[in-house]
Amino acid sequence: MSKLCPSAQPGMDRATVLGIVQEDGGRPVVAYLNERLPATPDILALSKPLKPTEVFRIAATCAENKCPHFDGADCRLATRVATMLPAVVDRLPPCTIRKECRWYSQEGEAACKRCPEITTVTYDISPHMREVSGLPVVEEPGSTGVAPPHT
Repeated sequence: MSKLCPSAQPGMDRATVLGIVQEDGGRPVVAYLNERLPATPDILALSKPLKPTEVFRIAATCAENKCPHFDGADCRLATRVATMLPAVVDRLPPCTIRKECRWYSQEGEAACKRCPEITTVTYDISPHMREVSGLPVVEEPGSTGVAPPHT
């Protein structure tokens, strides 16, 4: 069976709600669910007026070669998360997808200890987090160092 991506979009194959994005000390953090909850249209509608990806952290089948983070063998996003971010928890958080998670199978506990701070949508993103996300960082005179997101 295909691995699951722990940072997916609604509508992807096998989409399930992994957790709820909450605020902790001014920063977003994922509160993990204890059981799998299919990301059905009715469940996703509970996020209104916000987008589902602003409220829910969604896992789904890894898109592999259809994803810009996949290099043909590994998820480069998982590698950047595990190597470029500090751990935010000491113990592995509860997780309903760990046995099938691409990030865990590839990076092990290092990915899991950083996973709670990963959100699918971030509006106030630092240059460092842009680099971790694989987004371009623009450094020009008078620039904030942050390039607008690609759409």
